[in-house]
Amino acid sequence: MKQQNSKSETIAIIGAGIIGVTAAFRLKQAGFQVTLFDKEDIAQGCSKGNAGHFATEQVFPLAQKSLLPQVPKMLLDPLGPFSISPSYFHKAIPWFFKFINNMRPKLFNANKEALKSFNKIAMNSWDALISETNLGSLFHKQGSLLTFESVSDNEAIKVQREYQAEGIAVELLNKKQVNNLEPGISNKVTWALLFRDVAHTCCPETLTKEIYKKAEKLGVEFEKCEISTIESDNKLVTITSKNKIYQTDRVLLATGAHSKLLCKQLGFTVPLETERGYHYMVKSANQPNRPIVSYERKFIMTPMKNGLRLAGTVEFAGLDKEMNTRRVDALLLSGKSIWPQIEDTKEGNYRWMGFRPSLPDSKPVVGKSPKHNNIYFAFGHQHLGLTLAAINAEVITDCILDKKPSISLKPYSIDRF
Repeated sequence: MKQQNSKSETIAIIGAGIIGVTAAFRLKQAGFQVTLFDKEDIAQGCSKGNAGHFATEQVFPLAQKSLLPQVPKMLLDPLGPFSISPSYFHKAIPWFFKFINNMRPKLFNANKEALKSFNKIAMNSWDALISETNLGSLFHKQGSLLTFESVSDNEAIKVQREYQAEGIAVELLNKKQVNNLEPGISNKVTWALLFRDVAHTCCPETLTKEIYKKAEKLGVEFEKCEISTIESDNKLVTITSKNKIYQTDRVLLATGAHSKLLCKQLGFTVPLETERGYHYMVKSANQPNRPIVSYERKFIMTPMKNGLRLAGTVEFAGLDKEMNTRRVDALLLSGKSIWPQIEDTKEGNYRWMGFRPSLPDSKPVVGKSPKHNNIYFAFGHQHLGLTLAAINAEVITDCILDKKPSISLKPYSIDRF
């Protein structure tokens, strides 16, 4: 990418996950002096343990009316796909009121269109980034499957048509076709939807770190420290860690689930909640060739370079509570139901928990601060951080350069709350 910032201004990116790292790469190409800041190393949050699925088909906001009747049953099952810790329930109530409000048809449709505008160009951005960085060995375009076990063919067709109505290319497969495509799949699977225009990575942590290495070669720097305060006088931004004060021309806040406090310092009350997601690593002599999502069980399995990753579940319990091992272990039973050849080897750190940054309208916050001329936001991507990272990097770079992005950023503005 041709350099366009002739002043060579400095920009600090707070957050070294996939969102921050891809933005660092693009901003450095655009001529900025870029420093990444994170309290941990590169790719140690959700970018380390996510499902590795570039889920461009997921254009539906989570706030769907059809979810409401299922919530009581989900909440009564502590090991189900959706749970709220009893001790955290009172803290989560304001978020859920906003979540339910976004189920109204007008808001739901507006949020869906906003997600579609991002998702429909996300894969092209990833194709470009993978080509530029020569990281094709970590990027696999084999599509993905959505499997059905107990629903009728009419219900499967209904789900297919819902996706098709949004312009998503999807093919309905019968049991024989599914078995031919993935010979190790359970006989319980009767139907599946095949999404051909999606991809997966065999290691999201490695992919993020390799993109950072490319950015580092261009001159991007990394500081391992926790930024505790951020202030702007609209000329310079002062960011403070425990031991040091930094000044920079601009700041991009890409701190995921940890963004609320820093936003509050800048004068914004953001309804950001934490969805605690889990994964469980297993082995299989014969792995699937693509991500497989279970419609009924609400989880995903993805072939990785070091095994098969079982991921999913939504748990509202905040940032401080320890991992619920019973919830993560429940993924094993779901995995065996879809892929019977699973071997539970319990090797290394086979359990993992990460924090998804979730907003009640399912849209991220992307764009310039309406209160400052040198602070920008890129957080709250929920389940789509990996999916949207490459296109997010492009549009936020255009925004910082005062160029018109390829999509309107108005639906993602922080002042929508």
